[in-house]
Order: sequence, then structure tokens, then C-alpha cells
Amino acid sequence: MAKVKAKTGLSKFNKALFIIFIILLVATIVVVAMSPAKVAVVQKEAGEFVDEVKIDEFKAGTYGGVAFNSVEDVVKFYVECINYNKTLTADYTENGEAKKYYKLLGDENIDIQNLLVEGQANATINRLVPSILGGIFKGAPKGLPPAANRDPVYDIRDDGPNGTKLDEKESHLTADDVLACNVVDNGDGTINITIQPKAAYLSMPDQDSQGRFFNVLGDISGTVEKISVLSFSQGTIDENFVVNYAGGSGTITVDPKTKEITTADFEMDVHIDVQHANVTVIKDKSASLDIIYTNHFPASDEFLKESRNITRK
Repeated sequence: MAKVKAKTGLSKFNKALFIIFIILLVATIVVVAMSPAKVAVVQKEAGEFVDEVKIDEFKAGTYGGVAFNSVEDVVKFYVECINYNKTLTADYTENGEAKKYYKLLGDENIDIQNLLVEGQANATINRLVPSILGGIFKGAPKGLPPAANRDPVYDIRDDGPNGTKLDEKESHLTADDVLACNVVDNGDGTINITIQPKAAYLSMPDQDSQGRFFNVLGDISGTVEKISVLSFSQGTIDENFVVNYAGGSGTITVDPKTKEITTADFEMDVHIDVQHANVTVIKDKSASLDIIYTNHFPASDEFLKESRNITRK
């Protein structure tokens, strides 16, 4: 277990997820203030997070005919698989127009858990969460993470360090980014590779351990500043938010002979703490929540159709 000291500041985060958080925060603070919570929860010590391994340990060996003698070997093969699969495309139609997207497209979903104000849960707001989420978050087809677009032509980010561009058609994951990993031989000619990246605060796309593994997106600092109903009784946004990515992992099932990925599942876990929040006339409240963001590959035909009117040819 490695302890990670909290880092303040909030410059980048997934815009859609954060907007959801703000709406839930506002609603929860109002509900809790007007109707005291019935369930008390002991708050964890602020400013410290334990980056704990949550997957099985790595055991050196030969899996599917491939020798994995170290974490470096696992990451190297994983990167090769991601890179190869991002060269594969397939024909689709979107709203009747012919498109060529990644062969392996995935879905996306989010779940909000442990929504607390002043360390307390509220049954009313918990019942409202699904409807709030459903009204804001609309999943879209994704390429293998990290990905900026389902179309490889546009799978390039323009928000890298100092305005540089980041090519997402290749994985830049390194062994140093990995907290834990393992390999399993499925006995059917495929193997599973599971990776848990190291924790990161305020994860930036393709610039840290989480950003090189998951679909973390976008600059939301401007969005936060424009939320007129939210302010702070003391300090600034930078001082009052802690956004911690930790505990999530991803698994790919791959044919080691071809390096083609057949299925993949990613779960990104994010914990947000906010202190000294003012919402309209309600002052100086603390709140926290957990965001569970998942991608499954391949996306179902139903998801493609319902989300973006995409069909496979």
C-alpha cells in the first residue's frame, strides 16, 4: 500500500462528470439542509488517501505462449495490443452516412455512489440520483482508452502540456504508471491482462498514470467558475477541491497470437471532496462523492443505435 498526500487545485477533469457533481452537490446540500439526514457516516481523514492494490498479484510465467517475467513485460505487451487494435477499423453508418470508425468501439456509463454532505447520506437525494444522471449524461461510443474520438482520424487531443497535441492512436502507458497487474490464461487461446494504474490527483489526459490508462477528458475550470450558485466561505476553488483517481482497473481479453482484443472492461474510480461550499443561502458545507465510470468493449448494437444512431455494416 502506498500513501498519497493530497494535492489541492482543480484545473482539468471530465467536464460532463463534474457538471453532474455540481448539480448533485447543489441538490444534496439543499435537501440535507432542509431535511436533516437520517444516516450518519464517519468521515475519513482529509488530505490523505491510501492507494491500495485491488487486483490479484502478478505471477511470472508463460500465458498463451507468451512469457511474462515482469511488470515491464506485461505493460509492453498491453501497449502493443492497444496500439495494434487502434490500427483496425470497420465500416459503420451514422444517421445514414457512411463512416469508418475503430473496429472495437465501447460504451460508457457512470454511477454516483456515497454522496454525502457533512458526512451524512440522505435518502431523498439518493432516490433522485438516477433521474438526475439520466437527464444529463448521455453515453457515447468510445475507442479503447485513452481515446479522444471514435474516429481514428480525429483521435488527437489538443490540450497537452503547453498546448501540444496528444496522439491517442497509441498508448503511452509505462511500467512506472502501474500499481499492480496480472495475466490469466483462459484456456481457449485467449489471455486476460488486468492493470491497475497508480493513483493520481486531478488526472490530466495522457499526462499521468490515470490519464495514460483511462478516458479522462477536458478542462472544466472555466465551467466551475461560471456556476453562479456555488461559492466558498473561505479559500478558492483550488484550495477547496480534491479530486482523487484511485482503485480503478481495466482488463483486456486478447488473442496473443494476433494481439487482437476481443473484449475489454475498464472501471475508473474517482473520489471528490469539496470543503467550505456555499450554495445560495446555505453556507460553509462539505460534501463528497464517488464516481464510477465504466467502458465495455464491444458496445452492443443497441447502445450504438440508441446513443448516436450508429449501425455496424
